[in-house]
Amino acid sequence: MPEVGEPAPDFTLPDETNQKVALSELRGRPVVLVFYPLAFSPTCEGELCAIRDDFAAYEAAGAEVLGISIDSWYALRAWKAQQGFRHRLLSDRLPLGAVARLYGTWNEERGYANRGTFIVDREGMIRYRVVNPPGQARNEAEYVAALAAIG
Repeated sequence: MPEVGEPAPDFTLPDETNQKVALSELRGRPVVLVFYPLAFSPTCEGELCAIRDDFAAYEAAGAEVLGISIDSWYALRAWKAQQGFRHRLLSDRLPLGAVARLYGTWNEERGYANRGTFIVDREGMIRYRVVNPPGQARNEAEYVAALAAIG
C-alpha cells in the first residue's frame, strides 16, 4: 500500500462513458481517489452522495474526484445518472481489481475493494490516506480538510 509522501501509482481505467482516464494526465491539480466496494449499495451510496452534496468544496480546491469500483462502466453510468454524481466513476473490472491491488485496498476474501481514499497532490504525491473495511464508512469532511491542508 502506498504511503503518505510517496508517489501515487499511475493507472488508466475507463470511466462511466468508457473513456480512458489516466492518473498521470491529471497532474497539476489535486486528485481524490475514492475506492468503494459496489455501486448501488447503501454505504457506498451514502459516501458518494456526501461528496456530491459537498462538491463545491472540491471545485473550490480545484480537485478531480474519481470514484473507483469493480462495477462495469455500464452500471457506473446508470448509478451516476440515478444519483446525480458530478465526479467521474472508474471501472476497475478488467483485470478485476488491478488498481485496488496496486493501492493495497483489494479485499481478496470479498472480491472487491475495501473503502480506501487517497488524495494525490498536484505533483503526483500521496498527501492523505485512509482505508476502512467494507462495512465502515469514511468521514467525507476529512477529505475536504486534507485538500485544504495541501492547498
